[in-house]
Amino acid sequence: MKKPVIIAVAGGSASGKTTVTDKIVASFEKENVTVIKHDDYYKDQSEMSMEERVKANYDHPFSLDNDLMFKHILKLVRGNDIVKPLYDFENHTRSNKTEVIKPTEIIILEGILILEDDRIRDLCDIKLFVEADDDLRFIRRLIRDMESRGRTMESVIKQYLNTVKPMHFAFVKPTKRYADVIIPNDKHHDVAVDLIITKIKSIISNENIV
Repeated sequence: MKKPVIIAVAGGSASGKTTVTDKIVASFEKENVTVIKHDDYYKDQSEMSMEERVKANYDHPFSLDNDLMFKHILKLVRGNDIVKPLYDFENHTRSNKTEVIKPTEIIILEGILILEDDRIRDLCDIKLFVEADDDLRFIRRLIRDMESRGRTMESVIKQYLNTVKPMHFAFVKPTKRYADVIIPNDKHHDVAVDLIITKIKSIISNENIV
């Protein structure tokens, strides 16, 4: 199996990373694309109390098990399956469930800090940073966390002000300098995504020739 095309999709919380990722995925055969969310590599906190878990800083690079993710990506590049962890957002720790991931032609790595680790970054063929207005991101996050992650409005606001916002400017936004393409997601981003899809197809085509 030839080396997969690896795309990193970074950006602030609720900036629209998943929307961009979904549009890329939709342009290829489903069985040829794997999406790996950085969130699933949050460190296990099962030995901590719920109160301690809630207070943890999930927007700091130390909250993520990048060593494991890097090893998993290398295994996929070498054509081997991995057993990927899953994260339980309601209980703020790793789920007891896991997911078997098989190597595919295209691998998309998605997460706010996916460009922060230089080992993971250096494995990527295309690095994207999705950018959106801060107020818009907060509104999107508030709706998402209340509807799908079992959070209260008070807890979302508190977490945003205490960790999400300051960590965005300290760690997430600075990784924008590593991006090959910065995609503005306040309005339309179809042209940028179309260009990325064309580039992916070009890389795949060139590899097939070689």
